[in-house]
Amino acid sequence: MAALLAATLLTLPARAQAPATLPAADGQWRHAITLMGEPKYGPGFKHFDYADPNAPKGGLVRLGAQGGFDNFNIVVAGLKGDLEGGIQQIYDTLLTDSSDEPFTSYGLLAEAVRVAPDLGSVAYRLREGARWHDGRPITPEDVVWSFDVLKANSPFYAAYYHTVAKAEATGPREVTFTFSEKGNRELPQVIGQLRVLPKHWWTGKDAQGRSRSVTETTLEIPLGSGPYKLEKFEPGRTATYTRVADYWGKDLPVNAGRFNFGTERYEYFRDGTVLVEALKGDLYDFRVENIARNWATAYDDFPAVKEGRLIKEAFPDRGMGIMQAFVFNARRDKFKDERVRRAFNLALNYQEMNKALFYGLYKRIDSYFFGSELASSGLPEGQEREILESVRDKIPASVFTTPYTNPVNDSPEAVRKNLREAVGLLREAGYELRDGKMVDKATGEPLTVEFLEFQNTFERVILPFSAQLKLIGIGTTLRVIDQAQYQNRMRNFDFDVTTGSWGESLSPGNEQREYWGSAAADKPGSRNLIGIKDPGIDALIERVIYAPDRAGVVAATRALDRVLLAHNYVVPQWASNSQRTLRWNRFAHPPVLPLYASSGFPTTWWYDQALAAKTGAPR
Repeated sequence: MAALLAATLLTLPARAQAPATLPAADGQWRHAITLMGEPKYGPGFKHFDYADPNAPKGGLVRLGAQGGFDNFNIVVAGLKGDLEGGIQQIYDTLLTDSSDEPFTSYGLLAEAVRVAPDLGSVAYRLREGARWHDGRPITPEDVVWSFDVLKANSPFYAAYYHTVAKAEATGPREVTFTFSEKGNRELPQVIGQLRVLPKHWWTGKDAQGRSRSVTETTLEIPLGSGPYKLEKFEPGRTATYTRVADYWGKDLPVNAGRFNFGTERYEYFRDGTVLVEALKGDLYDFRVENIARNWATAYDDFPAVKEGRLIKEAFPDRGMGIMQAFVFNARRDKFKDERVRRAFNLALNYQEMNKALFYGLYKRIDSYFFGSELASSGLPEGQEREILESVRDKIPASVFTTPYTNPVNDSPEAVRKNLREAVGLLREAGYELRDGKMVDKATGEPLTVEFLEFQNTFERVILPFSAQLKLIGIGTTLRVIDQAQYQNRMRNFDFDVTTGSWGESLSPGNEQREYWGSAAADKPGSRNLIGIKDPGIDALIERVIYAPDRAGVVAATRALDRVLLAHNYVVPQWASNSQRTLRWNRFAHPPVLPLYASSGFPTTWWYDQALAAKTGAPR
């Protein structure tokens, strides 16, 4: 998610400005592009290894979701309304990623891609048979229009495509994107993720003769091009998608053995507790269980689990890193001081939480790229240190001398020691204890914090955290609001502390500007929830984006990670290196699962009639 970066903040280092090499950047038409070596699958491949082209088609799968929806328009998602969770699957993209390679994209709408040697542009040649569900062909004009409206109206895409100067039709089936910068190795693949929208539908009229507006939310079923179409829905409650029998791309190698279900239905429920009970009641089929207590206690005594009708299974999670944390809104004066933020971390008794609440199932997050090779550790060495030296005057000196660690509260003595240290940091930051309350020395205003969440399940972790904060005089409240209200508050950065999560691919790049870049800090709807405005971090983000090779990406990302951690912008939470799932035993999958997509459910799975006969058909 590339974001606008003020030119006054930094000058790109000379090394980073030079055009970087890319295996596919030779000006030739190719069936795939990759950031490393050559694509695993050659031009004549038949299917991905993790997909079975002989998989049976048909059957129903029901997916559970929390909250509701009031919008099918992806253009304004993140800015207006609450987007329905499955709607993006009705649109095809120019390229599609392989799930057993970390950095490779293959042609979908585009049969071929051509990257300029200087990485200053990329061209896509559309497949001749690509068409919308109404039978009309997908054209270069659709691609150009989609790019223009998404960039102009969506905060997400405005940031993601910021350095794409223009899109233009350059042939009967050819579209060329010209970049405002050269040397950005991942930008051709970023553009390949573009979901192409039907210009003729969005600029036309609805059944009542009213002109449609791509800048407004809508509950009119939109026209798509993908393997599924939205068949029917009940606003906020359920949305049903059916497989398109004459889908133009059903025989493409990238689609063989995928999208096997005849019907996908999204069922919406009020909150997490209801979701668990709905699964037990066989109201939906598949759940990713992210609450350790539920995984440890909520299902084992359930008869369907004992009988093998409801399957508990964990799948390794190799495809991404993650930072999940209590996030401070650093736009607010009380959280601007790094010492205040660190004090909160010192007060968190994670060790007790993990034992009492999480059943020892989690590890404490200590990196913004936790769980991947991109996570920093120890002291910086080699290329990573060279990168940090180049911005030494813009970053904390501690990154060169002190590895980041989370406080450890594994004994009463350690708890007391860390609380004393927290009080000391708060005093240094201008606070003092008066009558058991931590107050600003100058104004007497108490230091208080409101935790804002939309899931009741966080109450059980925030309450013990609040009890620890009370010991050092910090007053806390917890406010749980519905998802729609929560989204609006996040868009406008109207919070003290909330839980934030950033999933990181194994190939970070333009999206880092949107996560941590100065230009995104005050842009409504951006992912820079913290409000970071830091020239050192801006400079390191550019080093990540312009890294000339994989070694450079790893070194620059670790350097960025190290500096983000040193600022104590968040109180890291906890994570697992597996995807914990439950499913009603009606489904089967190929013998090979995708290396970087956990279970791969439901994309490469299928409805198994024999299993369903034993378990019972879904309702």
